[in-house]
Amino acid sequence: MPQTLTNIVVHVIFSTRHRAPTIVEEIQPELFAYIGGILKNTGCQSVIVGGHTDHVHLLFVLAKDKSLSETMRVVKANSSKWIKETFPGPQNFAWQAGYAGFSVGHVDVGRVRLYIERQKVHHAVTSFQNELLAICRKEGIEYNERYLWD
Repeated sequence: MPQTLTNIVVHVIFSTRHRAPTIVEEIQPELFAYIGGILKNTGCQSVIVGGHTDHVHLLFVLAKDKSLSETMRVVKANSSKWIKETFPGPQNFAWQAGYAGFSVGHVDVGRVRLYIERQKVHHAVTSFQNELLAICRKEGIEYNERYLWD
């Protein structure tokens, strides 16, 4: 085949360092849009970026010439820098070191998008930690909880 064709949809979740609630509601729309722009600039197609005060969810189509780890390095580094330059309050802002990434089938994109859109309602009844553990269990991801949180 003379061309490369891909449709790798990924749901990525990562938190602020120590799950600090530093993504206040006032900055969320700008931050989520900025992250969407970073994804676009790396060749990825952003479906939705959302989250809550201590974490973000990304749903995007991974660029055919990029790895997930490289994409996440660029997203986290650039968004962290942008937060510090744009909003003077959180100068000690940082993302956690890792992330969780899950493949999403084409038929499930709408369901995951809706889940991300409803983060504020979802987190009125559950914590980020419980959310991530439930997703890992559902996806069959083995983990050692001792190394999940930083």
